[in-house]
Amino acid sequence: MAGSEFLSGKALLDAVTESMVGFHERYHGRRPASGKSRMMGDDLLACVLGGVYTDVEKTMIELERQTVVQETRSAFQGAMEGRFIAEVERLSGRRVLTFISNHHVGPDLEIELFVLGPES
Repeated sequence: MAGSEFLSGKALLDAVTESMVGFHERYHGRRPASGKSRMMGDDLLACVLGGVYTDVEKTMIELERQTVVQETRSAFQGAMEGRFIAEVERLSGRRVLTFISNHHVGPDLEIELFVLGPES
């Protein structure tokens, strides 16, 4: 995308949500049940995905092995950090200064936070 083609506002939020949902679908084999992105102020972009766990992960959680699920998810999110950042930078035209990812078992949520640099 060239300068004027970068997204902002609702278009950016929708594109980021769809990208994060798409990554989840590609690498976890299913779409999350829900996805939503929001800007918090001028520089914090948050994407929240709900219903993210696979049937295998849900079974592990039911069998009280949630630590294994959390460790695996955390390792995967760390490995994907560069791809997530590159996608947000490509869509927004803004540099990502910091990326934070986390997930939660009850409720079943994953959150991707991007701290964006100033607009050019």
